[in-house]
Amino acid sequence: MVPKFLLIGFILFNFLGYIRAGVTSSFIRSEWPSVDIPLDSDVFAIPSGYNAPEQVHITQGDYDGKAVIVIWVTPVEPGSNQVKYGKTEKKYDFTAQGTVKNYTFYNYTSGYIHECHINDLEYDTKYFYEIGEGESARSFWFQTPPKIDPNASYKFGIIGDLGQTYNSLSTLEHYIQSGAQTVLHVGDLSYADRYQYDVMGVRWDSYGRFVEKIQAYQPWIWTAGNHEIEYMPYMNEVVPFKQYLYRYPTPYAASESSNPLWYAVRRASAHIIALSSYSPFVKYTPQYQWLEAEFKKVDRKKTPWLIVIMHAPIYNSNSAHYMEGESLRAAFESWFVKYKVDVIFAGHVHAYERSYRISNIHYNITSGVSYPVPDKSAPVYITVGDGGNQEGLASRFNDPQPDYSAFREASYGHSTLEIMNKTHAFYHWNRNDDGKKVETDSFVLQNQYWNKSIRRRKLKKNYLHSTVPTRQLDNV
Repeated sequence: MVPKFLLIGFILFNFLGYIRAGVTSSFIRSEWPSVDIPLDSDVFAIPSGYNAPEQVHITQGDYDGKAVIVIWVTPVEPGSNQVKYGKTEKKYDFTAQGTVKNYTFYNYTSGYIHECHINDLEYDTKYFYEIGEGESARSFWFQTPPKIDPNASYKFGIIGDLGQTYNSLSTLEHYIQSGAQTVLHVGDLSYADRYQYDVMGVRWDSYGRFVEKIQAYQPWIWTAGNHEIEYMPYMNEVVPFKQYLYRYPTPYAASESSNPLWYAVRRASAHIIALSSYSPFVKYTPQYQWLEAEFKKVDRKKTPWLIVIMHAPIYNSNSAHYMEGESLRAAFESWFVKYKVDVIFAGHVHAYERSYRISNIHYNITSGVSYPVPDKSAPVYITVGDGGNQEGLASRFNDPQPDYSAFREASYGHSTLEIMNKTHAFYHWNRNDDGKKVETDSFVLQNQYWNKSIRRRKLKKNYLHSTVPTRQLDNV
């Protein structure tokens, strides 16, 4: 029989080895004014030429990465719905036909919004495409992902709560330097709802031109935030997500979803699930039933990396939006643990925070542990609502820092997740430090499926130091 003091010591040693002391950064951000960039700025420039396409953006168009959706706006008249594309610049061997629509919001009338699906693309191939007519035609390109494969390497960027301020511009400029291939946007895009009446639509247009320099060349996989709801009875606008849904389509039908606000895609070695924090999600609702079915479809032998994106964080130790994700946690956290989700990205809180692997699934009102505990089957929760919007930073963290919180800082930035193979990925959070790219928080993410039967071990120290320049490094 093992002496009690040895057993207690063993448990304590393992607990301390698993949960390390969290860090609350003492860095004080020298914040640029949290105001939107004036509409006459060059970053919102309208392309030259009559009825020239603008606000060009693309997203994945199917379940497995062999299609894209191209979206653009013509301001004066519908013009051409065609996308010409091919593998050689200025030589377009194929055409795809799209659709066009527009909408009104209060007294604002949108431009003509084109949506074109390009299907049956080849994996890992660069395509050039052209939209528009005559001298107003514009050309862009995109790279398709590698085929679905457990060892496919791929680099994702993660951005949340972006907006269109000078801080937002800093985030975009730093992201461009990252080498990431696709953005996971966790909601709150334009912050147009900070305005009223016709200016709301105008600010959706300016946002579309603002991000075009990235979104026209690589897909952004997005989910909706609270600032996309735009429920405005005083303007007689009571259809939630109206402007967002017109402008930002998703391939929801490809994952058998009934609603574009929640869907899933597979890309390289990742299975990505996008949830809607502001749509019904309790038992028997369409989102609940869809997610239950989607988790059963995940094949970790083909796509080992299971990633979930949503807007409102489940675990958050900031005073801003504290506990707002609790109802969704109660509905879905047990599934996140059961299916061993690797990482969950959220926004909403305008600061950065990363958790350890913890869960709070054992409490049932009358019994069980009623607080988060270490759980090696649980995801890492990361809040990246720090894109740069005009509401400013959420600088008040709860004190003391809870045990589940690994690192937190009130600064603007973006993250990258670089999948190396089926077992390991490198994660970085990059602070926008007064115009300089600073890698502030990093860790090695071990895959939940492929590492479950492999003895967990740290990578060689000298290899990590040569590969990941960082201020803080964990192995999770």
